[in-house]
Amino acid sequence: MSLKCFEVQRDLPHEPIWNRVNGYRHWKGEFEKNEGGVYKFAEGYKTFGMNRNADDTGFVFREYLPAAKQVFLIGEFNNWENRTPLKNEGFGRWSVELPDKAPGEYMVPHKTKYKIRIESGNGSWVDRVPAWARLAWQAGAQNMATAGSFDAAMWYPPPAERYQFKHPHPPKSTSMKIYESHVGMSSPDPKISTYVEFADHILPRIKRLGYNVIQLMAVAEHAYYGCFGYHVTSFFAPSSRFGTPEELKYLVDRAHGMGIQVVVDLVHAHASSNAIDGIGFLDGTDHCYTHGGALGHHSQWDSRLFNYENYETLRFLLSNVKYWLEEFRFDGFRFDGVSSMLYKSHAIGKSAHDYFGGDADIPAHIYMMLANDVIKTTLPSAITIAEDVSGMPTICLPVEWGGFGFDARLAMAIPDMWIKILKECPSDEAWSMKWIAGELQNRRPGERSIAYAESHDQAIVGDKTVAFWLMDAEMYTGMSLVAAPNPTQCIERGIALHKMIRMVCLALGEGYLAFCGNEFGHPEWVDFPRDGNGWSFHHANRRYDLPDMDHLRYKYMNEWDKYMCQAESRFKFLADWHFHCTLVDDNDKVIVVERGECMIVMNFHPVNSYSDYRIGSKWNEPLRVLADSDEGRFGGHQRLEWGHGNSYFPGDGFHNRNHSIMLYVPNRTCQILVPERHLQGGVRIFLMEDFMTNFPAARDCSFIRIEHKMVNGQKETKELGELSFDENRGVRIDHHEASFLLRAKDGSEIKCASEFDGQFHCYFPGTYMVRGIGVIEAVGPYELEGFEKQLAAPKTAKDGDVKVAGGYAAPVVGA
Repeated sequence: MSLKCFEVQRDLPHEPIWNRVNGYRHWKGEFEKNEGGVYKFAEGYKTFGMNRNADDTGFVFREYLPAAKQVFLIGEFNNWENRTPLKNEGFGRWSVELPDKAPGEYMVPHKTKYKIRIESGNGSWVDRVPAWARLAWQAGAQNMATAGSFDAAMWYPPPAERYQFKHPHPPKSTSMKIYESHVGMSSPDPKISTYVEFADHILPRIKRLGYNVIQLMAVAEHAYYGCFGYHVTSFFAPSSRFGTPEELKYLVDRAHGMGIQVVVDLVHAHASSNAIDGIGFLDGTDHCYTHGGALGHHSQWDSRLFNYENYETLRFLLSNVKYWLEEFRFDGFRFDGVSSMLYKSHAIGKSAHDYFGGDADIPAHIYMMLANDVIKTTLPSAITIAEDVSGMPTICLPVEWGGFGFDARLAMAIPDMWIKILKECPSDEAWSMKWIAGELQNRRPGERSIAYAESHDQAIVGDKTVAFWLMDAEMYTGMSLVAAPNPTQCIERGIALHKMIRMVCLALGEGYLAFCGNEFGHPEWVDFPRDGNGWSFHHANRRYDLPDMDHLRYKYMNEWDKYMCQAESRFKFLADWHFHCTLVDDNDKVIVVERGECMIVMNFHPVNSYSDYRIGSKWNEPLRVLADSDEGRFGGHQRLEWGHGNSYFPGDGFHNRNHSIMLYVPNRTCQILVPERHLQGGVRIFLMEDFMTNFPAARDCSFIRIEHKMVNGQKETKELGELSFDENRGVRIDHHEASFLLRAKDGSEIKCASEFDGQFHCYFPGTYMVRGIGVIEAVGPYELEGFEKQLAAPKTAKDGDVKVAGGYAAPVVGA
């Protein structure tokens, strides 16, 4: 029997990979024999922690504490006294029955604080937050400088107060555009923001920008706010700093209603060494869920390292991934610290890696295979991303092929490249196009990677963002159109290159990631409140107000990021993994990419513009500019206006392509061209069944086309008239873009959920759907044929409506 990984990557060593695969199969066999299968085994949260008993007459509390001699449950319900002992069930398990006082009246009421008190093997007593606690509250959390330790909190709200999910999981994206976010720092104000504020104010912004995946940082509880969520203390508890578990569910559900997948940072590489609040010394020893001694200590992170060979550690971690998927309906995980997990050395001080030799941590490899198995079986549409800088082979191949099972890895060498270029090559005339294009395409066959210019790593105090490297202190003085109507050379260069760096990452990646706020060139770093800065929140926020101010140049970078991502959403070129890098020219400083139905042309030269620049092309048809970074709305000089209204006709073969075109390519610009046929036929918009289910008034609403004009410096909106929907709930506008309102019969407006003005916007010609809670989704070129077939299919829905899913399943409310 062979494994497909050996066909995809023919130079792989067979023996070490088979050892890993056989270890994975061994554990699955053990779980099948002992637990009824790995998927049942991964439901430890239904047995451990606080759960209702089988008769629904009380709660059962259970913890794994193998070194304990005595255990008591203490809390507000018993005045923190040793009056509720746990019994030893054997195999390290301790439990206690907590019968209800009366129907609906619990011994440990909702919102009650509690802990476990343990007598350890050496006779000492310790109070601990239970490992399986589903909520933890910090004493005096309002004042970070004086806040105390955490207590577990009973979370079992009355049925009427439990959040009921309304929207289904979005489908798995084939063109991931990921927005890395941190709920607590998501407000422009210097404070800790909340789940609800993020859902109501930041989700619309993310959707409007064109991102379709959110990566949420710092979701699992962490005692130290400044750790960015990477020193987890309570693995099953959503951070209480940002709100309640029900409010987190609201955030996830609202994202789903917008068609956005929600991926969370999963920290299973290590645990906080905080003994009081965390699990590292839970039963009084250093080896409850982690390795003991030096083997259990990460020297760089000062944290505890999990023992992936321990049966109960595997139950704890595998149950953790399934719990987040089942209870909060997350769409997957970004596994943090994967490079540390892969090697016994934790990749410390390594520039080259022993992938399959003595440094390989095989138990950790097997754990990641098991985790991906559980995740993909629980939720087939789930996304898993590995934060691995080492380039471990097979990490993004399916488990059944012999791989680790991740969907993608973060291409961490790319931001390192950009920082090195910006540090060491202040003159962009010295930039190497071959290095840039080569690094962006440096990946293993069949293994997807996520490209990005910067993440939170580059935003933290002590480092600089791309915008800061480009413009530095002039960002404080040169971004105002009022104070500085004519930009300095530094600002003009910085804005132009900021747009281009992001474009080339999107053009050559197999997925794309941006860190919150950096899409518009956030002017400052991230520094969480700590003793060293006087516990200040001044740098622990995101200035989302800046791109919304019309007199600041941040709007230019924000608008380009939006149009760049919206262009990808319209043409879905990230889904094309077999793209062609037509040209990489170090002398001209030009990179050209053919991808899907798009040609992306980028000229990084600081001064040279090229007229009649010949570029090889696969299209034997006219091309036209869809968007370019030199447009006035993006802070450019509008040198490419001709290409928006006129076509570039094909010529003879060039650059080993069958055809060619002659373009004007201005310096420091990028332009996206598409075949002219894609820009014909205007804009078609269809109301989808899931939208009309959420808004019944939409079944009989009016379509009001609007236009925006600037009058005396003020934006004015004018209604251009009402259009009727056809039998397929569709309407067509013979125009390049479309803005419109949906007005119910009673005169009220059904608002677009992603636009603060409530108006719907389609940025390019094409076919669009109004979906979910009122958002626009484009039908891509390769989806259009299937969409048209569904339109032509016999009408089966009520009132003549057509359930056109466009690749999406029609949702069941409450599913």
